Amino acid sequence: MGKYGAVGRPGFRGNLKVKAVILAGGKGTRLAPYTTVFPKPLMPVGEMPILEIIIRQLKAAGVADIVLCVGYLSSLLEAYFGHGEKLGVKISYSHEAEPLGTAGPLGLVAGLDETFLVMNGDLLTTIDYRGMLKFHREHGQSATIGVANKDVKIDLGVLEISADHKLTNYIEKPVLKYKVSMGIYVFEPGVLTEIRGKGRLDLPDLILNLKKAGQSPMAYDSNCRWLDIGRVDDYTAASETLERDRHLYLPEEGSSP
Repeated sequence: MGKYGAVGRPGFRGNLKVKAVILAGGKGTRLAPYTTVFPKPLMPVGEMPILEIIIRQLKAAGVADIVLCVGYLSSLLEAYFGHGEKLGVKISYSHEAEPLGTAGPLGLVAGLDETFLVMNGDLLTTIDYRGMLKFHREHGQSATIGVANKDVKIDLGVLEISADHKLTNYIEKPVLKYKVSMGIYVFEPGVLTEIRGKGRLDLPDLILNLKKAGQSPMAYDSNCRWLDIGRVDDYTAASETLERDRHLYLPEEGSSP
Protein backbone atom coordinates (compact mmCIF):
# COMPACT_ATOMS: atom_id res chain seq x y z
CA MET A 1 0.00 0.00 0.00
CA GLY A 2 1.50 3.32 -1.09
CA LYS A 3 0.95 6.91 -0.13
CA TYR A 4 -2.01 7.22 -2.49
CA GLY A 5 -3.99 4.21 -1.27
CA ALA A 6 -4.36 0.52 -2.01
CA VAL A 7 -5.44 -0.74 -5.39
CA GLY A 8 -8.79 -2.53 -5.61
CA ARG A 9 -9.26 -6.26 -6.10
CA PRO A 10 -8.60 -7.56 -9.63
CA GLY A 11 -11.25 -9.36 -11.63
CA PHE A 12 -14.87 -8.32 -12.04
CA ARG A 13 -18.14 -9.70 -13.31
CA GLY A 14 -21.42 -7.87 -13.75
CA ASN A 15 -21.41 -4.31 -12.43
CA LEU A 16 -18.02 -2.80 -11.69
CA LYS A 17 -17.80 -1.35 -8.20
CA VAL A 18 -16.40 1.97 -9.38
CA LYS A 19 -17.80 5.44 -9.81
CA ALA A 20 -17.38 7.21 -13.11
CA VAL A 21 -16.92 10.97 -12.80
CA ILE A 22 -17.70 12.75 -16.06
CA LEU A 23 -16.51 16.32 -16.54
CA ALA A 24 -19.45 18.14 -18.13
CA GLY A 25 -19.09 21.71 -16.91
CA GLY A 26 -17.09 23.40 -19.65
CA LYS A 27 -18.41 26.09 -21.99
CA GLY A 28 -17.25 24.41 -25.19
CA THR A 29 -16.05 27.69 -26.69
CA ARG A 30 -14.34 25.94 -29.64
CA LEU A 31 -17.77 24.72 -30.78
CA ALA A 32 -19.38 28.17 -30.68
CA PRO A 33 -21.92 29.30 -31.74
CA TYR A 34 -23.58 25.89 -31.16
CA THR A 35 -22.62 25.87 -27.48
CA THR A 36 -23.78 29.42 -26.79
CA VAL A 37 -27.18 28.10 -25.68
CA PHE A 38 -26.38 24.38 -25.55
CA PRO A 39 -23.90 22.53 -23.28
CA LYS A 40 -21.32 20.61 -25.30
CA PRO A 41 -22.14 17.21 -23.72
CA LEU A 42 -25.66 17.53 -25.18
CA MET A 43 -24.35 18.07 -28.72
CA PRO A 44 -25.90 15.30 -30.83
CA VAL A 45 -23.66 12.81 -32.60
CA GLY A 46 -26.10 11.29 -35.01
CA GLU A 47 -29.40 11.65 -33.17
CA MET A 48 -27.97 11.03 -29.68
CA PRO A 49 -26.13 13.45 -27.35
CA ILE A 50 -22.45 12.55 -27.02
CA LEU A 51 -22.83 12.26 -23.24
CA GLU A 52 -25.66 9.75 -23.64
CA ILE A 53 -23.41 7.63 -25.87
CA ILE A 54 -20.72 7.71 -23.16
CA ILE A 55 -23.18 6.75 -20.43
CA ARG A 56 -24.59 3.90 -22.50
CA GLN A 57 -21.06 2.62 -23.09
CA LEU A 58 -20.24 2.81 -19.38
CA LYS A 59 -23.39 0.91 -18.51
CA ALA A 60 -22.55 -1.77 -21.09
CA ALA A 61 -19.12 -2.08 -19.41
CA GLY A 62 -20.76 -2.54 -16.00
CA VAL A 63 -20.31 0.99 -14.63
CA ALA A 64 -23.67 2.05 -13.21
CA ASP A 65 -22.77 4.78 -10.67
CA ILE A 66 -22.07 8.06 -12.48
CA VAL A 67 -21.34 11.58 -11.22
CA LEU A 68 -21.65 14.52 -13.61
CA CYS A 69 -19.49 17.52 -12.70
CA VAL A 70 -21.54 20.40 -14.06
CA GLY A 71 -21.42 24.18 -14.25
CA TYR A 72 -22.30 25.90 -17.52
CA LEU A 73 -26.00 25.37 -18.46
CA SER A 74 -26.23 22.59 -15.90
CA SER A 75 -30.03 22.80 -15.72
CA LEU A 76 -30.28 21.50 -19.29
CA LEU A 77 -28.11 18.49 -18.47
CA GLU A 78 -30.15 17.73 -15.36
CA ALA A 79 -33.42 18.07 -17.26
CA TYR A 80 -32.24 15.63 -19.94
CA PHE A 81 -30.56 12.96 -17.81
CA GLY A 82 -32.44 13.27 -14.52
CA HIS A 83 -31.08 10.70 -12.09
CA GLY A 84 -30.40 8.15 -14.82
CA GLU A 85 -33.74 6.37 -14.74
CA LYS A 86 -34.21 6.14 -18.52
CA LEU A 87 -30.68 4.81 -19.03
CA GLY A 88 -30.76 2.32 -16.18
CA VAL A 89 -27.92 3.91 -14.20
CA LYS A 90 -27.57 6.09 -11.11
CA ILE A 91 -26.65 9.69 -11.96
CA SER A 92 -25.80 12.35 -9.39
CA TYR A 93 -24.48 15.88 -9.87
CA SER A 94 -21.60 17.88 -8.46
CA HIS A 95 -21.87 21.63 -9.05
CA GLU A 96 -19.00 24.08 -9.52
CA ALA A 97 -19.71 27.56 -8.16
CA GLU A 98 -16.68 28.79 -10.12
CA PRO A 99 -14.44 27.16 -12.75
CA LEU A 100 -11.95 24.80 -11.10
CA GLY A 101 -10.18 23.38 -14.15
CA THR A 102 -10.44 19.71 -15.08
CA ALA A 103 -9.02 18.19 -11.88
CA GLY A 104 -10.30 20.71 -9.31
CA PRO A 105 -13.95 19.54 -9.51
CA LEU A 106 -12.94 16.08 -8.27
CA GLY A 107 -12.28 17.62 -4.86
CA LEU A 108 -15.99 18.43 -4.55
CA VAL A 109 -17.26 14.92 -5.31
CA ALA A 110 -18.33 12.89 -2.29
CA GLY A 111 -17.83 9.15 -1.98
CA LEU A 112 -14.64 8.71 -4.00
CA ASP A 113 -13.26 6.24 -1.48
CA GLU A 114 -12.40 3.45 -3.94
CA THR A 115 -10.84 3.24 -7.40
CA PHE A 116 -12.69 5.66 -9.69
CA LEU A 117 -12.86 6.59 -13.36
CA VAL A 118 -12.65 10.17 -14.64
CA MET A 119 -13.34 11.31 -18.18
CA ASN A 120 -14.33 14.23 -20.35
CA GLY A 121 -17.95 14.40 -21.44
CA ASP A 122 -17.24 14.98 -25.13
CA LEU A 123 -15.43 11.83 -26.29
CA LEU A 124 -16.37 9.29 -28.94
CA THR A 125 -14.30 6.19 -28.37
CA THR A 126 -14.29 2.40 -28.47
CA ILE A 127 -12.02 2.06 -25.42
CA ASP A 128 -12.39 -1.09 -23.33
CA TYR A 129 -13.25 0.32 -19.88
CA ARG A 130 -13.02 -3.10 -18.24
CA GLY A 131 -9.62 -3.65 -19.82
CA MET A 132 -8.41 -0.26 -18.60
CA LEU A 133 -9.54 -0.94 -15.03
CA LYS A 134 -7.93 -4.38 -15.10
CA PHE A 135 -4.66 -2.85 -16.37
CA HIS A 136 -4.77 -0.20 -13.63
CA ARG A 137 -5.30 -2.75 -10.86
CA GLU A 138 -2.59 -5.06 -12.16
CA HIS A 139 0.04 -2.29 -12.14
CA GLY A 140 -0.79 -0.97 -8.68
CA GLN A 141 -0.20 2.73 -9.28
CA SER A 142 -2.25 5.74 -8.19
CA ALA A 143 -3.16 6.85 -11.72
CA THR A 144 -3.61 5.43 -15.20
CA ILE A 145 -4.05 7.57 -18.33
CA GLY A 146 -5.96 6.36 -21.39
CA VAL A 147 -3.72 6.76 -24.44
CA ALA A 148 -4.60 7.12 -28.13
CA ASN A 149 -2.49 7.28 -31.27
CA LYS A 150 -2.65 10.62 -33.09
CA ASP A 151 -1.22 11.39 -36.52
CA VAL A 152 -0.54 15.06 -37.25
CA LYS A 153 0.03 15.95 -40.89
CA ILE A 154 2.21 18.97 -41.60
CA ASP A 155 1.00 20.44 -44.89
CA LEU A 156 4.37 22.07 -45.63
CA GLY A 157 7.85 21.05 -46.60
CA VAL A 158 9.83 20.62 -43.38
CA LEU A 159 13.53 21.51 -43.49
CA GLU A 160 16.27 20.13 -41.27
CA ILE A 161 19.19 22.59 -41.09
CA SER A 162 22.59 22.25 -39.49
CA ALA A 163 24.13 24.74 -37.06
CA ASP A 164 26.05 26.31 -39.96
CA HIS A 165 22.83 26.80 -41.96
CA LYS A 166 23.32 23.94 -44.44
CA LEU A 167 20.29 21.91 -45.51
CA THR A 168 20.55 18.38 -44.16
CA ASN A 169 17.10 17.08 -45.09
CA TYR A 170 13.89 18.13 -46.84
CA ILE A 171 10.72 16.28 -45.84
CA GLU A 172 7.63 17.06 -47.87
CA LYS A 173 4.40 17.08 -45.83
CA PRO A 174 5.51 14.68 -43.08
CA VAL A 175 3.11 12.87 -40.78
CA LEU A 176 4.11 13.07 -37.11
CA LYS A 177 2.95 10.27 -34.84
CA TYR A 178 2.18 10.92 -31.18
CA LYS A 179 0.79 9.16 -28.14
CA VAL A 180 -1.85 11.51 -26.69
CA SER A 181 -4.08 11.62 -23.64
CA MET A 182 -7.66 10.59 -24.39
CA GLY A 183 -9.06 12.52 -21.44
CA ILE A 184 -9.85 9.23 -19.65
CA TYR A 185 -8.22 8.37 -16.32
CA VAL A 186 -8.40 5.82 -13.50
CA PHE A 187 -7.41 7.07 -10.05
CA GLU A 188 -7.02 5.79 -6.53
CA PRO A 189 -8.75 7.90 -3.83
CA GLY A 190 -5.48 9.04 -2.29
CA VAL A 191 -4.84 11.39 -5.24
CA LEU A 192 -7.55 13.65 -3.83
CA THR A 193 -5.00 14.93 -1.31
CA GLU A 194 -3.26 16.59 -4.28
CA ILE A 195 -6.54 18.30 -5.29
CA ARG A 196 -8.51 19.41 -2.25
CA GLY A 197 -7.70 22.88 -1.05
CA LYS A 198 -5.53 23.61 -4.11
CA GLY A 199 -8.07 25.73 -6.02
CA ARG A 200 -8.06 25.57 -9.82
CA LEU A 201 -6.15 22.54 -11.11
CA ASP A 202 -6.07 20.73 -14.44
CA LEU A 203 -5.60 17.00 -14.93
CA PRO A 204 -2.22 17.29 -16.71
CA ASP A 205 -0.90 19.27 -13.73
CA LEU A 206 -2.29 16.66 -11.33
CA ILE A 207 -0.48 13.89 -13.23
CA LEU A 208 2.79 15.84 -13.17
CA ASN A 209 2.36 16.57 -9.45
CA LEU A 210 1.91 12.86 -8.77
CA LYS A 211 5.08 12.13 -10.70
CA LYS A 212 6.99 14.80 -8.77
CA ALA A 213 5.73 13.19 -5.56
CA GLY A 214 7.40 9.91 -6.53
CA GLN A 215 4.44 8.17 -8.11
CA SER A 216 4.59 6.43 -11.50
CA PRO A 217 1.40 7.13 -13.47
CA MET A 218 0.72 4.39 -16.01
CA ALA A 219 -0.36 4.70 -19.65
CA TYR A 220 -3.04 2.36 -21.01
CA ASP A 221 -2.65 2.12 -24.80
CA SER A 222 -5.57 0.05 -26.09
CA ASN A 223 -5.21 1.00 -29.77
CA CYS A 224 -8.88 1.98 -29.77
CA ARG A 225 -10.73 4.53 -31.85
CA TRP A 226 -10.96 8.00 -30.31
CA LEU A 227 -12.24 11.45 -31.20
CA ASP A 228 -12.58 14.54 -29.03
CA ILE A 229 -15.50 16.54 -30.45
CA GLY A 230 -14.18 19.86 -29.11
CA ARG A 231 -13.54 21.25 -32.60
CA VAL A 232 -16.01 21.61 -35.47
CA ASP A 233 -13.98 19.35 -37.79
CA ASP A 234 -13.77 16.59 -35.17
CA TYR A 235 -17.47 16.97 -34.38
CA THR A 236 -18.32 16.42 -38.04
CA ALA A 237 -15.96 13.43 -38.20
CA ALA A 238 -17.55 11.92 -35.09
CA SER A 239 -21.03 12.11 -36.62
CA GLU A 240 -19.80 10.44 -39.80
CA THR A 241 -17.94 7.75 -37.84
CA LEU A 242 -20.95 6.90 -35.70
CA GLU A 243 -23.20 6.65 -38.73
CA ARG A 244 -20.75 4.34 -40.50
CA ASP A 245 -19.70 2.12 -37.57
CA ARG A 246 -22.49 2.48 -35.04
CA HIS A 247 -22.17 -1.15 -33.92
CA LEU A 248 -18.64 -0.49 -32.66
CA TYR A 249 -19.73 2.36 -30.39
CA LEU A 250 -23.15 1.11 -29.26
CA PRO A 251 -22.92 -2.70 -29.33
CA GLU A 252 -25.57 -3.00 -26.61
CA GLU A 253 -28.04 -0.71 -28.37
CA GLY A 254 -30.53 -3.46 -29.07
CA SER A 255 -30.89 -4.42 -25.41
CA SER A 256 -33.09 -2.62 -22.89
CA PRO A 257 -31.44 -0.03 -20.65
